[in-house]
Amino acid sequence: MKFTLHTIESAPEASKPLLEKSHQAFGNLPGLHQVMAEAPAVLAAYQQLHELFLQTSFNAEELTVVWQTINVEHKCHYCVPAHTAIAHMMKVDPALTEALRNGDPMPNAKLQALHDTTLEMVRNRGHISEEQLAAFEAAGYGPQQLLEITLGLSQKVMSNYINHFAETPVDKAFQQYAWTPN
Repeated sequence: MKFTLHTIESAPEASKPLLEKSHQAFGNLPGLHQVMAEAPAVLAAYQQLHELFLQTSFNAEELTVVWQTINVEHKCHYCVPAHTAIAHMMKVDPALTEALRNGDPMPNAKLQALHDTTLEMVRNRGHISEEQLAAFEAAGYGPQQLLEITLGLSQKVMSNYINHFAETPVDKAFQQYAWTPN
């Protein structure tokens, strides 16, 4: 099946203002948004989930841990480089992004607990062991953050799955961060 990389002009009418919003936010049209434009409700939902996840209690490092843990686990050829670029724009330490991309330990126990909990949630479809929940709580997280991981996961399921079946090409701006799964 072939997917169209829509421009503002070629997109369905309901997607045009959404793509304009993307262009204003990023200075270009991310390929993922161009693909999603085929289904205006999908693009609108994705943009809303992204905005809501940015409003959670997580700081830039924690947002990056959640996003990249999911992206790497899902082996998303598009989102790993995209979120590497986003992490750089958010001034996240490149050592953290490289650790996430390579499956290395996190730089501190709190981020490791967030990574491990997110990973267990993804792998077990929301089922988390009592031991992992205890480690998550001991690291300073609570019910709010567990719910917020679910929000980030919802966003990433949309993008990762769509990028898999649409074979979204990696945007030129993200190509310097190209990634291949181990």
